[in-house]
Amino acid sequence: MPDVIDIYTDGACKGNPGPGGWGALLRFGTQEKELFGGEKLTTNNRMELMAVIAALEALKRPCKAVVHTDSQYVQKGISEWIHGWKKKNWMTAAKAPVKNADLWKRLDALTVQHELEWRWVKGHAGHPGNERADQLANRGVESLTSA
Repeated sequence: MPDVIDIYTDGACKGNPGPGGWGALLRFGTQEKELFGGEKLTTNNRMELMAVIAALEALKRPCKAVVHTDSQYVQKGISEWIHGWKKKNWMTAAKAPVKNADLWKRLDALTVQHELEWRWVKGHAGHPGNERADQLANRGVESLTSA
C-alpha cells in the first residue's frame, strides 16, 4: 500500500540513566528520511518515546503510518496502558505518577492527528528497518560526545 508511511524507531542509552540517543527511519515508497538526536542524561525508555515523537512530529500532514518499535514499553503503553493512565489522571494502578508522563502526553497528542498501527518487532534480530533505527539511535548518542 503506497499511501502508508513505515516508521522504524529505536532508543539507546549508555547507562540507564546515562547519555542516550534516539533514531527514526521514515519510509514512504522509495523515499526515506533519517532522524536522530540525544540527551546527556536520560533513560532508555525516554529515548524510545522520543524516537516515536520525533518521527510523528516530522510528518507534514495527517497520514496513515505503521510504527515499528522494539520497545514493548512504547507499543503496550500507547495501545493499552495509556487509556487507564488518562482515566486515573496520569496515575498508575499503584497510585504512583506515570513515569515519563510528559512524553506520553506529547505522544498522545500526536497520535490523534494520524491513523496509526503499532507493531512490535524483536530487537537485534536482523530486521532491516529496526537495525537502521538502532544505528541512528547510536548516532544520537555519538553526537553528544562529538559536539
